[in-house]
Amino acid sequence: MIVKFKETTVFYTDTGKGNSVVLLHGFLENNTMWNTVVEKISKRNRVICIDLLGHGKTGSIGYIHSMEEMAEAVKTVLQELKIRRAIFIGHSMGGYVALAFAEKYLKNVKGLCLLNSTSQADSEERKKLRLRANEMAKENYETLVKMSIGNLFAEQTREQFSEVIDKIRIEALKTPVRGYIAASEGMRLRENKEEVLQTIDKRLMIAGKQDSILSYESVVKESNRTNTPLVELPNGHMSHIEAKEELLEALTNFVKS
Repeated sequence: MIVKFKETTVFYTDTGKGNSVVLLHGFLENNTMWNTVVEKISKRNRVICIDLLGHGKTGSIGYIHSMEEMAEAVKTVLQELKIRRAIFIGHSMGGYVALAFAEKYLKNVKGLCLLNSTSQADSEERKKLRLRANEMAKENYETLVKMSIGNLFAEQTREQFSEVIDKIRIEALKTPVRGYIAASEGMRLRENKEEVLQTIDKRLMIAGKQDSILSYESVVKESNRTNTPLVELPNGHMSHIEAKEELLEALTNFVKS
């Protein structure tokens, strides 16, 4: 299904009945990353998956997609569906969007789970890496995407999930260069949202101990500082693949609690 947002349309899926759960994918991902989660969670809940700006079947609206603008697109979908309150689960970039949504529309947030995500802003080193990647995207996009996807997995799981990684690369390459750069810029410019996280009563962080994108130690400290419960998994950045069963259990418990 689609809904008009500014000069483009936003694609979403709507599955099941019950309490509303909104799933927000990460960078270079789209709603299909949630297929297994939807199958599980939608048995007792209404699950909304949204393709964020410049990803999946949702178009771009400029050359910078701020997390706030993506949050506005999410709000437009929820208004279309007449959903007043929902639990949000955001993977990586999706977590940044969920926090931006909570900052703007806190009354619409029943709970928030940061999955392989953080309320922290990019470090200066990460900002420089994003700028370099954006330049590379203009010249050698396919190589950049293939390399990026492999790095999301823990080193010891890459061989085990080699076929899945190939499929994810194919899906990631459907993201246009414009969508890549606009989202990357939005993430680079985002601000610290630690205070926003603490305004949400029902919250959870899920982290992979071998995550090469987000420092596990940093997430543990953030969890302690914000008094946010933390579920620790043994994998890298792709918990929904590398630790699927453990993740499904954690998300089911979070939604149910």
